[in-house]
Order: sequence, then structure tokens, then C-alpha cells
Amino acid sequence: MSVTEEFERAQVEVKELAKRPGNEVLLQLYALYKQGTQGDANGKRPGVFDLVGRAKYDAWSGLAGTPQQDAQRRYVELVRQLQAGD
Repeated sequence: MSVTEEFERAQVEVKELAKRPGNEVLLQLYALYKQGTQGDANGKRPGVFDLVGRAKYDAWSGLAGTPQQDAQRRYVELVRQLQAGD
């Protein structure tokens, strides 16, 4: 199975986790997903009053320069760890 296929499968599996991950892990998943699908963060950083949007953007931009396949691989690994912890 290719990395992209595993990534797509992990996207389905993450929604089926028995326990919802904490906010920090959710931010990691979000950032890895965005980096794995779109590459480096683009657009303007959300304003100071958009705390959630700003946190998401910062998490994503923290992965700048990470190749998309590496982000996909890390996403899959994180989902596997979460499944093992269920």
C-alpha cells in the first residue's frame, strides 16, 4: 500500500477512534493533514480574536518545509499510535 493510500485510510480510521484525542493531538493531526494535502501554509495568519484559527494556522505553519509525503507518513503513524492507545 502506498503512503498516499495509507494516509487516505488513516483519515477514515481517525474518525472511528473510540476516544476523542486531546486538543494538542487534534492540532497535530490538523497540521499534518494540511501539510500532507496542501503543502506549506498559505494565506494570512488569522487575527488575534480568532484563537482557534490562529492555533491551527500556527500548527500548520510550524511544519513549513516538510515534504507532503513525510507529513502523510507522520499522520499515519500518529493515527496508529492513537489506535493502539484505545
